[in-house]
Amino acid sequence: MSSSAVARGSPRGSEEMAPRPRSRGRFWEVGGGSGDRLERVAAESESWELLLRRGELLALDGHLKGALEAYSAALRRGAPVRPERLGTLVDCMVFNYRLRHGLGWSAAPAAGVGGLLSCLGCRGFLSEPVTVPCGHSYCRRCLRRELRARCRLCRDRLPPAAASAIDADGTGPRPPPLAAAIAASDFRTSVVLNHLAEKWFPGQRERARAAGRLGELLHQGRYREALAAACEALRAEPSDLTLKIYRAESYAGLQEFKAAIEDLNAVLFQLPNWPEVYFRKGKVLQDAGFLGDALQLFLQCLALDEDFAPAKLQVEKILCDLLSPENVKEGLKESSWSSLPCIKNKPFGFPSVMQESHSPGALGPEQNGEGPEDTSEPVKGSLNRAQSAQAIHSSEMPAREDCLKRVSSEPLLSTQEKGVLLKRKLSLLEQDAIVSEDGRNKLKKQGEISNEVCVFSFAYGDIPEELIDVSDFECSLCMRLFFEPVTTPCGHSFCKNCLERCLDHAPYCPLCKESLKEYLADRRYCVTQLLEELIVKYLPDELSERKKIYDEETAELSHLTKNVPIFVCTMAYPTVPCPLHVFEPRYRLMIRRSMQTGTKQFGMCVSDTQNGFADYGCMLQIRNVHFLPDGRSVVDTVGGKRFRVLKRGMKDGYCTADIEYLEDVQIENRDEMKNLRELHDSVYSQACSWFQNLRDRFRSQILQHFGSMPAREENLQITPNGPAWCWWLLAVLPVDPRYQLSVLSMKSLEDRLTKIQHILTYFSRDQSK
Repeated sequence: MSSSAVARGSPRGSEEMAPRPRSRGRFWEVGGGSGDRLERVAAESESWELLLRRGELLALDGHLKGALEAYSAALRRGAPVRPERLGTLVDCMVFNYRLRHGLGWSAAPAAGVGGLLSCLGCRGFLSEPVTVPCGHSYCRRCLRRELRARCRLCRDRLPPAAASAIDADGTGPRPPPLAAAIAASDFRTSVVLNHLAEKWFPGQRERARAAGRLGELLHQGRYREALAAACEALRAEPSDLTLKIYRAESYAGLQEFKAAIEDLNAVLFQLPNWPEVYFRKGKVLQDAGFLGDALQLFLQCLALDEDFAPAKLQVEKILCDLLSPENVKEGLKESSWSSLPCIKNKPFGFPSVMQESHSPGALGPEQNGEGPEDTSEPVKGSLNRAQSAQAIHSSEMPAREDCLKRVSSEPLLSTQEKGVLLKRKLSLLEQDAIVSEDGRNKLKKQGEISNEVCVFSFAYGDIPEELIDVSDFECSLCMRLFFEPVTTPCGHSFCKNCLERCLDHAPYCPLCKESLKEYLADRRYCVTQLLEELIVKYLPDELSERKKIYDEETAELSHLTKNVPIFVCTMAYPTVPCPLHVFEPRYRLMIRRSMQTGTKQFGMCVSDTQNGFADYGCMLQIRNVHFLPDGRSVVDTVGGKRFRVLKRGMKDGYCTADIEYLEDVQIENRDEMKNLRELHDSVYSQACSWFQNLRDRFRSQILQHFGSMPAREENLQITPNGPAWCWWLLAVLPVDPRYQLSVLSMKSLEDRLTKIQHILTYFSRDQSK
């Protein structure tokens, strides 16, 4: 509430008001007396950039009136505001709309009306299923129309449709107004899920195909043919809501708005919480010239689904138009903010079809009596009982000022509500649950739930056992039951591990050979959730056996003394970093398995002409893996334990070995320990001297690759591998690998120090020449 209260009904000239200080973080209030005028004058000196920023901050803080005024002032000063810049304002409006209509938050997800095989977007039968990168599945119709910006479950961004001649929201150059479809090749159908849908629900699948043909007719602008086809299909399936939506789009394309509204109202009576229908209805009203009514419906759509991108864009465009200088020449007055639907306490009452929109906040007359009677013929009735046909077909457009009068006083938001506005982003599933419960309870209370079972919301029962075949869920690579199934952009499904192994060799689909370079570069490999749910539900025993096999294989790969993976490349030493560039398919697999099993370890040995690799080596601990777009990787490792090879082997192309770890022999005799300390200090000093006498270029290269030389240790036997500086020095000395290998295999610290001393003495003589 404004800090300057004005008595209602009193003349403006008789107001008694003292100038009030400007509160920090707030803009000027609308209406009032001299204090408001002073703030308006002060605001005139502000740049439009600052006004836009203030508008955003006020919207985030829940001060809707001030935000609207700030945006309007910025536009009057020539701010090049695109509709997308009003996104924060729209979010604030939707939030307040939910509050004013009692649409609270709910954490309980709502189940799809189609059971497991239901689309996450439209909640209907999963026709032509497409699995998006996050692993969730939608029908291709929803994706081609770009109805959602984000996945309703994980809020991951959905892939955009390819460029087409029509905007999915119906806002571009005049295309079919409500039918937006793009080339079918842009979204590949999931082969496995599509096969299951056809096998388990052939009737539903055929009806979906018919609806798809209707969509193509609408996309081509052949409205008469689409209308005839929709009417004929509805004679056979009068309760199919998808067909009613297509018929409504046909009517809208023919400018028969009354008939379109009737069909959309019939759909809303069956499914009052379907966001797309509110959007379609809003588009019809917008085309008919009722912007205020359309705005209400767009907000209702966003209240049900805040990620319904076309509705949000329409609200942004309407607000940008209403706040433009052409429509607001002298600033918005108090009377201009009288009834914006997003912040009214009661549902926005329209002189038109909103009395029949079955929003949770306002039940239409059809819900107070019998349900809408559907016919398969063009609708001849009036738009609603309160409005004549003349109004909807009137050539005179509603005045712009009527839309501005839809605004009311600034809402009062608590601190907690403001926090929700700033931080809370809800998925449609969360919103559907509470809205659906509210709407259905009101219907149930009045005893008006229709007895007709619509085809669209047909609840699929359990699949007959004879239709469930384990071969439908087999990976075409390993010929076993899918385990962690993933679906490629080309629509083929594989076990995650199987696909990764194939991509190690070539970035192409193993079946259709389509390029998967971008898929490989992304490296997400999200599990196809629906496919995994079907396996869990219908093949629990087979899945349990498959998981048992996987666990046994993982346990075998996790052993650190038996069948240890060996990277045959270079010398590695305890505590010394060893960066690797991995590009061979066999080593890609080896590194990935080391990460997946959780050991993050593998052995490193130098090659040997007789045995393949040396008898001694060092375990490497993976600290980090950086994958390159083409599948190669840079692996940051550091040396761990030394080992001796007992038995050699091979697994999936890379070497393995049974090993035993090496540890230095502990010295307990005091005199021997004293002699070892003297030898250690002498060799350490000699090593420091040799390093300091190196040329600056060599010394800087060593520091860059290996870091500084480790400090001298007081306890020489605290680790099983002895002092770390010995291994650092051995790694930087230019010595033949065979000589280094002999030092690596020594279990006596005294012998190792003696060897290093001999090497340093030899190189020190060269430095003195």
